[in-house]
Amino acid sequence: MPLEIVTIPCLKDNYAFLVHDRASGETAVVDVPEAAPIAAALAQRGWRLSHVLLTHHHWDHVDGLAALLADHPAKVIGAAADADRLPKLDVGVSAGDTITIGSEQGTVIDVSGHTVNHLAFHFADSAVVFTADSLMAMGCGRLFEGTPAQMFASLAKLAALPPETLVCSGHEYTSSNAKFALTIEPENAALISRIEKIETARAQGRPTVPSLLSTERATNPFLRCDSPEIQANLGMTGADQVQVFAEIRRRKDSF
Repeated sequence: MPLEIVTIPCLKDNYAFLVHDRASGETAVVDVPEAAPIAAALAQRGWRLSHVLLTHHHWDHVDGLAALLADHPAKVIGAAADADRLPKLDVGVSAGDTITIGSEQGTVIDVSGHTVNHLAFHFADSAVVFTADSLMAMGCGRLFEGTPAQMFASLAKLAALPPETLVCSGHEYTSSNAKFALTIEPENAALISRIEKIETARAQGRPTVPSLLSTERATNPFLRCDSPEIQANLGMTGADQVQVFAEIRRRKDSF
């Protein structure tokens, strides 16, 4: 039975995610921007928190942890290589390690770029990956610490997952990302159709996260650096894909 996923809006535009195994009752939360919405979601469902999965050290992904743990003690898991910047970890993990929630194993993926030692968590049986600020709906995170080559490689790892994978990313930036994507690939019919759905969802107050990886591959410019149209629009026909990625990221930073 696949894991049950709950998307929890936090702060101004963050998301946390509950990951629940029905058989065992174990429940993880991916990132803790603030405690109250997560605690409310647990109480509403009568779930007991068992694990906390931290993707990276930025304040808007960890600041609610102490308050949450005060009432919901759980095992805190994060990057061993970033233990000095994260809240106190119970378990440090690295790329290729596995995490078990109930009966399902998740794989740790290094997705450095936004930060160095940023992690993603992929649960293959449930076809879901938690990407936080690496691969995002219609975008990717700013390169605060990593290089374009690092982020390009990280996104390539995620893009290689099965197309039916659900991408649970960390922010509600989709509308802005979509407007930018249209400047890069204005003739993309899949992109134009997706923008209409995004506008409808946001007008109704619904999250645009999670998203399907197949949709990201068809519409997210950061996953489409091999697109002849994108390369032509950038004046970079035939250029190295890392260079194309770097130019798209440069433009997005000033969009």
